[in-house]
Amino acid sequence: MISLHEQRALTGPDRMTLSVVGLGKLGSPMLAVFAHKGFEVVGLDVNPAFVSAINEGRAPVEEPGLQEMIDRNRSRISATTNYSDMVSQSDVTFVIVPTPSGADCFFTNRYVVEAVTKLGLALRAKKGYHLVVVTSTVMPGSTDGEIRKALESASGRSVGADLGLCYNPEFIALGSVINDMLRPDMILIGESDEKAGDILERIYTASTDSHPEIHRMNCVNAELTKISVNTFVTTKISYANMIAELCDHLPGADAHVVSTAIGADSRIGKKYIKGAVGYGGPCFPRDNKAFAALGRSLGVRCDLAEATDSINDHQVSRMVAFVESHLPSNGCIAILGLSYKPNTPVVEASQGVLLADHLATSGHRVVVFDAVAGTAAASRLSGNVTVAGSVDDAIRQSDLVVVMTPSPEYAKLKAESFSGDRRDRVVIDPWRILSEDVRSTVRSLVIPGRSNLPIERHETRCVKAA
Repeated sequence: MISLHEQRALTGPDRMTLSVVGLGKLGSPMLAVFAHKGFEVVGLDVNPAFVSAINEGRAPVEEPGLQEMIDRNRSRISATTNYSDMVSQSDVTFVIVPTPSGADCFFTNRYVVEAVTKLGLALRAKKGYHLVVVTSTVMPGSTDGEIRKALESASGRSVGADLGLCYNPEFIALGSVINDMLRPDMILIGESDEKAGDILERIYTASTDSHPEIHRMNCVNAELTKISVNTFVTTKISYANMIAELCDHLPGADAHVVSTAIGADSRIGKKYIKGAVGYGGPCFPRDNKAFAALGRSLGVRCDLAEATDSINDHQVSRMVAFVESHLPSNGCIAILGLSYKPNTPVVEASQGVLLADHLATSGHRVVVFDAVAGTAAASRLSGNVTVAGSVDDAIRQSDLVVVMTPSPEYAKLKAESFSGDRRDRVVIDPWRILSEDVRSTVRSLVIPGRSNLPIERHETRCVKAA
């Protein structure tokens, strides 16, 4: 339990200083959010450019709202490359460094172990209690295994009276990191002991706006919970896409109608049950593969996770079939959206990039556009793909347009963008994001997940009983 003295030290966030190791896509927003909620925060990164940016009041990475939050809370934010400086100034350290996937699909702990080793060496010169929180996603057994061993060996301390260790992953999405950190559904705490968990719970009580459920458990349960959550979400996405493909082939069927009704059942829920395109990004694909790999290593059947991956991998081929079956001879294809989701420049495992490369490799002329991710995507795209300067420029060059990311700017497109040059165009809109104005103007509108019939004027309705 926390002593009375320690409880008083935790009463106000201004009484405690937090530190964050790793100032990338998640670490910098975490630093800013803690500062916004009144904590003094110290960041550390091996990249001097990231440290300089923080100390100069600049966001090291692109993320909506991050620069504004740094601007408002700059007096409470600092950064260093020196572990001893960071440890001497802080009471709790969050470690949020990369854990890349290995050839076996397991997450590798190299950077976490390296960080906690340096952290432990710095702790040798510090007296008193210090809490280390591993926020990076790791495989079950890691925190109480090699990470704890490295920390204890380097610090000369045992986890317990003078050293706390927790596993505390984030459940966020790039493009909405700030909001997700301030308003989480759940806080997951894997704790070495009650004292460590109490301290971390108090930090989140002070730093969140949503009064989230806080689930405390041992570290291995927390590690398994983290990858289980993401695997369950990817299963819902692939299930919705499986329904959508069934509807592609059933006359009169509409996946939107079906999935909306399915989502009304509280046992299922409405989130992530919309059939459109496959999932991508830095977390979902790798977490699902890691879950399946964990099962194989333990001799446990994880067929569901493997089927989820298989269905997701199939989505690019499904979209290619839609494009090739509607593309005029020698026609040019415009792909709108290259990020794996709106409002982020991240293109890792992006369905838009995968589609563009597949079509270009097959000999088709392809032009692409993404206002946020265009630069990041350019280095990953085949040399046969042209990057347009604007959405209108991409459409103007095309005979067929595919909307691959549900970005708000595409919902605002006007009919003139598609019909101003009087060119007959096919538009494929898997997200159903285009306005009715656009839908009623284009020559041919294709909506994956709905049998290819004319646009229905009669809408399916949900009527609540009195």
